[in-house]
Amino acid sequence: MTQTTLTSKQCDVLKFIYERIRDHQSAPTIREIGQKFGFSSTGTVRDHLHALVTKGYIRMQEGKSRAIELVKEALFQVPVLGRVQAGMPVYAAEDLLGYLNLDQFAFPGPDVFALRVRGESMRDAGIMEGDFVLVRKQDHAQAGDIVVALIGEEATVKRLAKGANGYVLEPANPAFKPISMTEEASIIGKVQQVVRGYN
Repeated sequence: MTQTTLTSKQCDVLKFIYERIRDHQSAPTIREIGQKFGFSSTGTVRDHLHALVTKGYIRMQEGKSRAIELVKEALFQVPVLGRVQAGMPVYAAEDLLGYLNLDQFAFPGPDVFALRVRGESMRDAGIMEGDFVLVRKQDHAQAGDIVVALIGEEATVKRLAKGANGYVLEPANPAFKPISMTEEASIIGKVQQVVRGYN
């Protein structure tokens, strides 16, 4: 786990803080966080908040009851790790190309990265060339999920489907053909959201 990676509970606490600030223009108190998650002591809340401070997601002001501030840059930026082809697969090296700023979007959560789409094979699913897909890193998915799959050293975004002879990666454009999931193919993430209008 990297220094900035959140545990599931830390992610839940951070999301609650973000939503309270967004909806009420003030941060929750330590007691309110404890009540929300059923923590038996304020010490447990303080441990989670300390971890969020250490990992760069929040700041704390001593001596105030609503002393939590979001560190916006850490909360709303998702790393862009390369490009993904929505057509024929193209090599997608995990090189950091920059960050996608998500100021007006919901908190993306841990283990989420962005890839920029090239090609038109997912057009009918509303994924266009130049869009960014927000992808949660995971090695499994269910039929119907839109996934990023690695085929050898090449990546592609498609919908996972169950075919007559096993799973296939289906395009959302009749001009393209499905790709069989072979031993060389593996799922590297599930698409969570499509972001448009960023250059």
